[in-house]
Amino acid sequence: MATDYMAEALALARRGTALTSPNPMVGAVIVRDGEVVGRGFHTWAGLKHAEILALEEAGEQARGATAYITLEPCAHTGRTGPCADALIAAGIAKVVVASEDPNPLVAGEGLRRLRASAITVEMSPEHRETAEKLNEAFLHFMRAGKPLVTLKSALTLDGKIAAPEDNTGWITSERARSHVQVLRHASDAMITGIGTVLSDNPLLTDRSELPRARPLLRVVLDSTLRISPASRLVQSVQNDLLIATTSAASAERRRVLESRGVEVRTFDGPRGRVDIRDVVSLLAERRCLSAMIEAGSKVNWAALECNAVDKAFLYYAPKILGGMESLPMAGGVGRMSRTDAIRLERTALHPITPDEFAVEAWIVKGAR
Repeated sequence: MATDYMAEALALARRGTALTSPNPMVGAVIVRDGEVVGRGFHTWAGLKHAEILALEEAGEQARGATAYITLEPCAHTGRTGPCADALIAAGIAKVVVASEDPNPLVAGEGLRRLRASAITVEMSPEHRETAEKLNEAFLHFMRAGKPLVTLKSALTLDGKIAAPEDNTGWITSERARSHVQVLRHASDAMITGIGTVLSDNPLLTDRSELPRARPLLRVVLDSTLRISPASRLVQSVQNDLLIATTSAASAERRRVLESRGVEVRTFDGPRGRVDIRDVVSLLAERRCLSAMIEAGSKVNWAALECNAVDKAFLYYAPKILGGMESLPMAGGVGRMSRTDAIRLERTALHPITPDEFAVEAWIVKGAR
């Protein structure tokens, strides 16, 4: 039964997707005498944490009960008081936790407080991987101090993303493109390059039609401000478009864009280009937990080469373009020897259709 209770808590936590950032997704289930007496999950707009909502629903039945919580209860005062203290005050007898919170303001202190108050604390190792996957962006942000950056791309089986002439149509299926919207929905920011904007005129919006706590921030790397005020990105701006440029950009173009409500920021990087790492640092300052790169060959390589990417999500279609002129997923200079290849680990395969699949993997940092 304990497994069922934690599974229910994880399902509750998952309902907070895109609704909790910059906080983690948390679910809580309170059980007394084999019966669920309280449930809760956190949303940013709802303010109260999962544990508090579950305790309120349980009322006096929380005394002597067991709480199943997907993440270590907080032990600090932020927008709300410490959840660890609330569990103690409610008379909870036992707390089962799926994963610890690396937030320096918590980092074991929540569990220590519970134990110091004679509450039995147990970890649920069989649920740890699921709980950490659920909050991988938050956990990464707390450990690294920056957003989890995912490079997403759609490729043919021979690794190409564009043909040399006609690029009408899609590489992957509608189901694969719908799956991408799931990733977008869970992201705080999207990053693309001006080349993609000029060739595709995208919107880069979250089209999942699901609610989110903060607007999806759309970021364009545009060193000389070539983006048109008539582009769909600019035309649809709602305090959600950031253009990253350099000091070489036209002051007049900047003025026009800003008058349309576009935020323009200067990031002078090597070779007169925007430094993607500076853009990621800005996102960190704004407490964006995650960012997804959907760009062309040059930007993809620039992001990989400067070590700005944490993981890749690559969709493969059963097609082959071939040729020397079709663009690869990552262009640029590339690595000059196979031993210097950028390596990936913790690879997972995701079936999309009977003939399509996606590869999810983490970049091995510092590998040369």
